Amino acid sequence: MILLYPAIAALYGGAAWLRSVPGGARVRPAAALVAVALVLHAITVGRAIITPAGLDLSFSHALSLVALLTVLLAGLSGVLTKLPSVGTVILPVAALCALAPWASSNPHRFPYAGEPWATAHIAVALVAYALFVVAALQALLLIGLEKRLHRGLALPDADGTVPLLTLERFLFRMVGLGFVLLTLTLASGFLFSEQLFGRPLTFNHKNVFSVAGWLAFGVLVVGRWRYGWRGRRALYWILAGTGLLLLGYLGSKFVAEVILGR
Repeated sequence: MILLYPAIAALYGGAAWLRSVPGGARVRPAAALVAVALVLHAITVGRAIITPAGLDLSFSHALSLVALLTVLLAGLSGVLTKLPSVGTVILPVAALCALAPWASSNPHRFPYAGEPWATAHIAVALVAYALFVVAALQALLLIGLEKRLHRGLALPDADGTVPLLTLERFLFRMVGLGFVLLTLTLASGFLFSEQLFGRPLTFNHKNVFSVAGWLAFGVLVVGRWRYGWRGRRALYWILAGTGLLLLGYLGSKFVAEVILGR
């Protein structure tokens, strides 16, 4: 099993290289490499996280799982096909994240993992995070494309096949879905904390950053619906909200487990 980690990283890296080389003939081989990498990645993540003692959601495992879900959702949503430049960013990052459990491990098991509602709560939260990561990467690309247009430069051929307005509408559908899932996550965590986690709600760094991220996306959703926000203003709100969520979840885990050794 330990040899699968570098194999997965190599598959993601190979797919990223194929997508960076001009030529449509390389799209299918890259997609095949991503599909194989996803299957192997799911196997390793599943075996590492699901243990008899509960879910092992240590920092390295959580990082690897979010990367897996990010690539999966980017592929299913069509982002990897419509925006090859996003793929050249997501896939190398996923390769590094897939190696994280191989490089270090700090078991962080939750004994309530057998509870279906607790498992559902965690699953919905991770899907929401992955959606926002994909949205943030797409937002970064759209910011770059808009800057090229304002400078009078032509769009890259690979990314110019889909109109920017179509990409923006697609982006906000992802944000809307992610916001709904994040709302369900926070509501269930706040209302049923003791039933889900066996302890009352506490306002720690993770919860504070999560609520701040939710508020940022809430302002964005209202601004888009009420005032028609679009362009850089909306894209920067996406980046800010995603940054707050990642600080709340992965950031708090990194500080506690890697820096403080808890």
